[in-house]
Amino acid sequence: MSSILTNSSSLVALQTLKSINMGLSKTQNEISTGKSVASAKDNAAVWAISKVMEGDVSGFKAISESLSLGESTVAVARQATETVTDLLTQMKSKIVSAQEENVDRSKIQTDIDALSDQINSVVSAAQFNGLNMLSGTEDVNVLSSLDRSSSGSVTASNITINRQDLSTSAGTIGSGTSLTSNVTIEGGASAVASAGNTGTIVIDTDADVDGDAFSFTVAGETIAITGATGQDQDDVASALNSAINALGLTGVTSSVSTGTVTVASTRAFEDVSLVGTKNGGAGVTIASASIGERAETLTFSDAANVNEGDGYSVTVGSASYSYIAGKNENMADVTAGLKTAIDSAGLSGVAVQATTNSSGQAVLKVDNDGSDSASLALAVSGNAGGTASGGLFGLSGIDVSTNAGAAAALSNIETLINTSIDASASFGSAQGRIETQSDFIGKLTDSLKVGIGTLVDANMEEASARLQALQVQQQLGIQSLSIANQAPQNLLSLFR
Repeated sequence: MSSILTNSSSLVALQTLKSINMGLSKTQNEISTGKSVASAKDNAAVWAISKVMEGDVSGFKAISESLSLGESTVAVARQATETVTDLLTQMKSKIVSAQEENVDRSKIQTDIDALSDQINSVVSAAQFNGLNMLSGTEDVNVLSSLDRSSSGSVTASNITINRQDLSTSAGTIGSGTSLTSNVTIEGGASAVASAGNTGTIVIDTDADVDGDAFSFTVAGETIAITGATGQDQDDVASALNSAINALGLTGVTSSVSTGTVTVASTRAFEDVSLVGTKNGGAGVTIASASIGERAETLTFSDAANVNEGDGYSVTVGSASYSYIAGKNENMADVTAGLKTAIDSAGLSGVAVQATTNSSGQAVLKVDNDGSDSASLALAVSGNAGGTASGGLFGLSGIDVSTNAGAAAALSNIETLINTSIDASASFGSAQGRIETQSDFIGKLTDSLKVGIGTLVDANMEEASARLQALQVQQQLGIQSLSIANQAPQNLLSLFR
């Protein structure tokens, strides 16, 4: 049935043309914007995901800038510590030269003071944008990443850079918890005496030592004595006494009385061995196999933790000398710092050694040769809660004008060089990590951009082909609609 009121063919053609025009409009939008999902109405879920990822990309750009700033800051600190290491090495060569007595130590000291001033200048100037990594002990955090969990929450991650305090400050001992119990003075000594220690070699009573062969070892030197006809133990003892004194051993002397030889040692940091035998067995009695060193020994507990701000003070004579531990230091660092503090005071006749005992405990040995006083008071104390000493503490106290000062400076400069090298290594490691993270962030940002493009970008080849097809369909649709609209006109022929 035909009708002039309702043209169903025209309606169908019109709907088809509208659909074609909508597709054509969408395709043209894709081509003009380059996106298949340009707004939430195009695909709400994909659009939401892309916007979250775009936010992450923006955040990672800021992180990249943060890493660049951090890398520059650490690079300045690393370069400064390397420079300080070079300057300390130059100072060491001056100190080595000062070990020779036939040199002008005053001129060498002038050079050392100049190098010390230069080191302080480098440490003070080693800042980037106002941040100096060579001053203070607080860690510095560099923003390194944004971590998004499956629940959608975001947390910031940081790379922690340890400050390396290379100042020469003495620090301040605190008034917190007492740490005195962490240190013991061997034998409970309350003074450092200049008198040495002794050991005895007793030749046992023998009416006749004719043909008896004796062998003695004193401080590593061997002495052989054979008894002659008519000799007794007193004669052997006298011969041993003369032989020991004839060796000319540094700090070792002996005396004899009724078959007993008393060996005295004033060696500061070295035990003196004593060995005696007689052929055929018994005949020599030695009370102890060695004579102990003259120095007093302070032993630091290896069971005690060392926290930043833990300070220890050693009294020698009328003054006290302190060292306050920094971050990540141990008892060996404390003893080294105390040695530096005492050496820097330039006490006449006082020598100090920082070492470890057979049990692995850090020990501090204090010796007095008596040139200033036959006996010096000795005490130790400790308290928590102080301000840490600088990593180059004692640098300004290096003095090679005397033999003792030059000897002390040689060991102390090694500690300072090691501190500076450790600081350089720490900054170098941190800089390498920041560079790696920065490279990763760059690649991650690129990957996110590619992922966003995959979600929302239009396939231009497909869009171009679809555009041409829709344009042809549009033309056909228009033609079809035109034909459908002509149908009522055909009804006129029926009334002619």
